[in-house]
Amino acid sequence: MENPPLYIMLTVHGIRRHLIFHFSETFSMKKAIPQIVIKLGILSLLNDISSEMVFPLLPLFLAALPGGGPMVIGIIEGVAETTGMFLKLASGFWSDRIRRRTPFVIFGYALAGITRPLIALATVWPMVLFLRFSDRVGKGMRGAPRDAMIADSTVPERRGTAFGFQRMMDHTGAVIGPLCAALLISSLGFSIKQVILCAAIPSIVLLIILFTLREPPLSDSEKDTLPSKPAPLKLSRDFRLLLAAVFVFTLGNSSDAFLILRLHDVGVSTPFIALLWAFHHTMKITGAWAGGKSTDRFSAKPVYLAGLGLYAIIYLAFGTFNSNILLILVFILYGLSIGMIEPAEGAWVAALSTRERRSSAYGVYNAAKGFALLPASAGFGLLWHEFGQFAAFLTGAGLAFTAAGILLFVKKK
Repeated sequence: MENPPLYIMLTVHGIRRHLIFHFSETFSMKKAIPQIVIKLGILSLLNDISSEMVFPLLPLFLAALPGGGPMVIGIIEGVAETTGMFLKLASGFWSDRIRRRTPFVIFGYALAGITRPLIALATVWPMVLFLRFSDRVGKGMRGAPRDAMIADSTVPERRGTAFGFQRMMDHTGAVIGPLCAALLISSLGFSIKQVILCAAIPSIVLLIILFTLREPPLSDSEKDTLPSKPAPLKLSRDFRLLLAAVFVFTLGNSSDAFLILRLHDVGVSTPFIALLWAFHHTMKITGAWAGGKSTDRFSAKPVYLAGLGLYAIIYLAFGTFNSNILLILVFILYGLSIGMIEPAEGAWVAALSTRERRSSAYGVYNAAKGFALLPASAGFGLLWHEFGQFAAFLTGAGLAFTAAGILLFVKKK
């Protein structure tokens, strides 16, 4: 049996130190983070471990099936992501209509947890399409109601920390999952199919925790003030401006694959890119935690603007510089910028929405991001192909600056 590659061992050691710090600080702040939010964070952790054990290997698994190839991969991922986008919008409105969050969260996580490991049993690519579609149905159903549940159960002064914790756990799973897959393949000699089947282990733990999930009850004051039927969703001026900024920024937030391609172009080796990818997610963990706490201290607006400014500088650097050392450092900061933005967005949507229509607000917010994501990577790739990498990264930076300009007109913090 071969020893694990050195970059995997170093990454595991670094992540272990990272997690010890963050989790010790998290669980010393139980008053700041409600128990239901901690439980939802653990669900996100387990779900992402399972998902990220499968997703990086999916193109290789499909390539070995009859008729599998780049075109089939594009069809499957296009159908999967579009499905999740529209269901986030629908589940948000539906959750507000019946005034329940838990059924959507339980169904969404359970469906994904059950169907994802079954991909290993697929013998033709349409079976993978159906299972990947089911996985994204689960994600779409749980997204907006889960975010609304986090906002509902947390006092406004601590929502940044709550959303930062949830994103921190999500990114932690995104680090652990690929490392588990790499260790199973390199050290134990597992096949791709066996690794995908092993993704059932965190899913089983996830299903057990789901049975303990309980929705936070309405307070007496909320019961008295909520109308018998939810009022129609009305988007305030500030909320519309926030949506516009999110849409514009996401148009320039193309696939991270382009950053990896740029690192490869300047001579960064493939094994070192794998190490950077794992460390990139650990920086997202740090960014999410710091961004969440800063949102509670300073409000979402300055944190979001700082994240956008850092993102724009990073994209300018990727388009301008050719030093591999410099771009490695910039790539590490990229994870920090994304981590800062995410909890600020989540807390800001909660501040600009009401309890009775909060899940719908998160559905609209997720739909705005989804609609922008569809053309984002295709447009970036086209710009790179026709005009070079500088034009593509400059456009991404310009869209981030434009989004920041829109946010300056949002009055409510």
